[in-house]
Amino acid sequence: MAANILALVTTVALARALGTADYGELARMFSVFTILMVPATALQAAAARDMTLGRLGLGGRAAAALQGWLGRILIITAGLLVICVLLRHQLADLLQVSQPWAAAVVLPSAALWSALALQRGVLLGVSGYRPVAISLIGEQTFRLLFGLAAALLGAQVGLIFFCSVPLATLPIIAATGLLARRRLGPSDHSHARVSLRELATRNPVPVAALTLFAVLQNADVIAVGHFFNTTISGAYAQASVAAKGVVWVAVGLGLYLLPEAAREGAKGIDPRHLLTRTAGLLMLIAIPILALFSFAPELVLSLVFGDKAKLAAPALPWLAGAMTCLSITYLALQFLLALGRRSFLPALVVGAVAVPLVVALRDSSLESVAIGLLILDALLAALMLALSVSARGPGKHGLSEQDAEDFALAESSAAAEAAIP
Repeated sequence: MAANILALVTTVALARALGTADYGELARMFSVFTILMVPATALQAAAARDMTLGRLGLGGRAAAALQGWLGRILIITAGLLVICVLLRHQLADLLQVSQPWAAAVVLPSAALWSALALQRGVLLGVSGYRPVAISLIGEQTFRLLFGLAAALLGAQVGLIFFCSVPLATLPIIAATGLLARRRLGPSDHSHARVSLRELATRNPVPVAALTLFAVLQNADVIAVGHFFNTTISGAYAQASVAAKGVVWVAVGLGLYLLPEAAREGAKGIDPRHLLTRTAGLLMLIAIPILALFSFAPELVLSLVFGDKAKLAAPALPWLAGAMTCLSITYLALQFLLALGRRSFLPALVVGAVAVPLVVALRDSSLESVAIGLLILDALLAALMLALSVSARGPGKHGLSEQDAEDFALAESSAAAEAAIP
C-alpha cells in the first residue's frame, strides 16, 4: 500500500510537470514497459513457486542460483541495448514515441528489471515478505526522486523515463541483493544450481499467463494513442492510471497469495480460503474508489492531473469498474498459477485479442471504450473465478502429486539441516 501511494504521488507529480500531451507519451512508454516486463514478473512467480516447493535448494544453493541468474540478466540487458540502439528509429515509430533514443531504452529497461523480479521471487519463496516490502517501497521512492528531479530540471520525456525506470532500478537491485543475502546466506557453489533457462522452460504457463494479463491491463492505452489525438489520448492515459490503482493493490496481494496457496496446497490444506480473503481485502479498497470515481470524476481528474484531464471524466467510472474486474482476474490468475493450472490460458488469449478490438470498434467517445472494457473484463473475471472455485487435480487439494512430493522433500531437508549442530 505504501508503494502504491508513492507510485500515485509520482504519477501526479510527473503529470503536473509535463502537461497532458507530454504525459500521454510518457504513459505510453510506461505501458509498453509494463507489458515488456511481464516475462520478468512471470519468472518472479516461477521463482517463488519453485523456491516454496524446494526445487531451488536451500539457503546457499538458492543464493548461488540467484547469483547466476543476475549475471545472465546483465549480459542480456547489454545485448538488448546494443540492438535497440541500432533499431531506435523503427522502435520509435512502433511505440509512437517522438524521441528515438528514448524508445531504445524501453526494452533493455524491462530486461534489467527482471533482476529485481527474480530477487523478489526467491525471497517470497522463503516467506520473506518484509524484505520484498522494503524493496517495493524503495523502488517507488527512487522512481519518484529521480523522475521528479529530471522533470523539474526541464528534461525531455525520454530522459525522464530513463531516470525514473532503469536508473532508479539499479540502486534497489543492489539493496534487494543485500536483503536476499541476509535471508539466504552466502552462495554455495558446491552443488549444481538451477539455470535461468531451466527456470523459464519449467514454468512456461506463468510466462504466457502474465504476458497476456499485461496486454489486458495496458493495451487500451496504446490503442487509444493510435485512434485519438494526443490531447484526448493523454487524458485517457491519466484516467487509466487513476483507475488502475486498484490493480496495483491486487498485485501486492498476489505477492502473498501465490506462495501461500502453493504451500497450503502442498500440505493438503484447501487453499481457496486465501483467494476469498485476498478478494475481500481488495473489495474493501475498490468499493470506496468506485464510489468516488462515479460521483466526482471531473473533480478527481482536475485536482490530480489538471483541467485537460477532465476530457476523460465520462470514461472514469466505467474504467474503474473495468479495472476492479481485472483485479479480481489477477488474483484468480495467481491462485491458479499456484496450483499449477493452465486451463485458463485460452480465456486470457481471447481477452488480450479483444482489448484493441474494443478500442477499434468504439464510437467517437472515450466513454464507449471504457464501457466495452468493463463488459469484457467482467466476463473474464467471472470465468476466472469459476475456474478457481472448481479447481481440482490429482492431489488432494488441487496440487499435483509431484509438487506435493517436492514440497515434502524440501520440508524434510530443511528440518534435517536445522538439526545439524
